Amino acid sequence: MPHAAPHVSTIAARDMAERFNRPDFRAWAHRAHTTGGCAQPIHLRGGVDHIDPTTGAVLHRYSTAREPGGALRVACKTRRASRCPACAEIYRADTYQLVRAGLVGGKGVPDTVTQHPAACVTLTAPSFGPVHSRRTGAGGAVVSCHPRRNGGSCQHGRPVSCTVRHSADDPRLGQPICPDCFDYTGAVLWNAHAPELWRRFTLAFRRYVARSAGLLVRELREVLTVSFAKVAEYQRRGLVHFHAVIRLDGPGGPDTAPPAWATHELLKAAVDHSASAVRVSTPAAGDVPAMTHAWGSQVDVRPITTTG
Repeated sequence: MPHAAPHVSTIAARDMAERFNRPDFRAWAHRAHTTGGCAQPIHLRGGVDHIDPTTGAVLHRYSTAREPGGALRVACKTRRASRCPACAEIYRADTYQLVRAGLVGGKGVPDTVTQHPAACVTLTAPSFGPVHSRRTGAGGAVVSCHPRRNGGSCQHGRPVSCTVRHSADDPRLGQPICPDCFDYTGAVLWNAHAPELWRRFTLAFRRYVARSAGLLVRELREVLTVSFAKVAEYQRRGLVHFHAVIRLDGPGGPDTAPPAWATHELLKAAVDHSASAVRVSTPAAGDVPAMTHAWGSQVDVRPITTTG
């Protein structure tokens, strides 16, 4: 049975015809191809002169005036799939290969790196109020969202319990059980300061490792290198959490072995300590009080080991 032709709006069809019939279509198509399918390419206008530093002579002159439409189109290179799926996928694939090489070798990293202590770490946000969630029991069956033995209502008169077994595509997932109880201001400020929390976490991690080895932080780099690779991901409740790979190397990086005291146990202890120790404070502003921001209590540390 023949497939129905995809529907194309009159405006889209007219735009496609105009582009195909333009005299510089081949050049335009080539530039469009080089952006890798970018959904929102950046349009650059201007020129570049390549000048011989010795003689001052112009070796080559480039101007975007010769480009289709008078502009050079380059990929936006965003990491957000909601903005540009094509560029985000390229970034995701590149990141995967780089992180993989840092764990098993390749791309200039020796395969002996598999013997270095490494762990996958997840750092989450604290709670700013209960939200609808999809929970599963020990057998994998979906259980009630937020059951409360005594039920009751919050100060705004809304039930504090939710006995719904949410489906995976339920639009209520991540939404506050009581919007008036949820600390939206705290959540927004926490998201804004999460990068600073991460920076302080890395500093505290190095300080803990150095202190455990009886060293000053400035002395640590002479015997140990700490490598971090992280990605931030939004949870359904709109708060970011961080997934990171942390690896302990010798002073020469992945080419050198770490000292014997640099173990998986030390790495985990450093993560647990640093995640609970760091804080970021924000001052009062208008009706918003001063706040202290910290990581949530859910910290996951999974050692990365190789087998076979």
